[in-house]
Amino acid sequence: MCFLCDLKSSSNTAQSDADNGTRWHPRRAFLMAAGIAVTGPALAQVDVGGPSSVRTLVSAEDLESSAKQQYSQVLADAKSKNALAPNDHPQLQRLHSIARRLIPFAPKWNPRVSNWRWEVNLIGSKQINAWCMPGGKIAFYTGILDQLKLNDDEVAMIMGHEMAHALREHARERMAKSKVTGIGLSVASALLGLGQLGDVAANLGTQLLSLKYSRDDETEADLVGLEIAARGGFLPEASVNLWRKMLGANGNGGPSFLSTHPSGGNRIQELEANLPKVQHLYQEAKRG
Repeated sequence: MCFLCDLKSSSNTAQSDADNGTRWHPRRAFLMAAGIAVTGPALAQVDVGGPSSVRTLVSAEDLESSAKQQYSQVLADAKSKNALAPNDHPQLQRLHSIARRLIPFAPKWNPRVSNWRWEVNLIGSKQINAWCMPGGKIAFYTGILDQLKLNDDEVAMIMGHEMAHALREHARERMAKSKVTGIGLSVASALLGLGQLGDVAANLGTQLLSLKYSRDDETEADLVGLEIAARGGFLPEASVNLWRKMLGANGNGGPSFLSTHPSGGNRIQELEANLPKVQHLYQEAKRG
């Protein structure tokens, strides 16, 4: 059984959006606690294999703690610029509604989700960007919603994709591989007591928002996100429409999203090939 709940946070006073001058009123953050894993989850329909074992060289607890601190800093910075959306903002409520439909299907991909406190916030910015930090800390920028004119199905594909990066612990794996490469032959001795590896998560902070994922990471996030969204009742074909919009966006070198989410020439083709695998999940969800 999966439990979702909204947790209250203190109200904050904001004046105007730093980007567009829209007045935003007192807010409270959106938090959701994912409880025990979904009872008897169906087997995954997409094939992404098992997670990399190298990720275990970095503490998940430390990484999630670092992510929580970085997330708080991002929100504080947005608040200082009057760019943090209040809880009653229509676009934020829309994100909350979509998240509620996706989060119940997250535990099957990572047992740590039972300890996560999901949070979704909206930041007023022209950036075409969105992300999810380890531990379920999600942020969307108004630019990605407004400039790409995303419908709910397309937003769900982005959110599912970002959730998948966290669920598959791609940041943890990236940092572990980076540290192993850096210490070279000394890794054998370091493994005995972790040594420098133990400091990776604690020093991660500012690197989370600029971390660039590998092509394999992107494929996993695309497919896991596609399945999560389909199980939540969102149209699978929206994943293809989304990436066509993303790749078609221009100005200032393209979407910020693409700077940390590199595009592959076969990305859309891979998604199209996997649509039949999840179509029945979408149909079952719509039947309710």
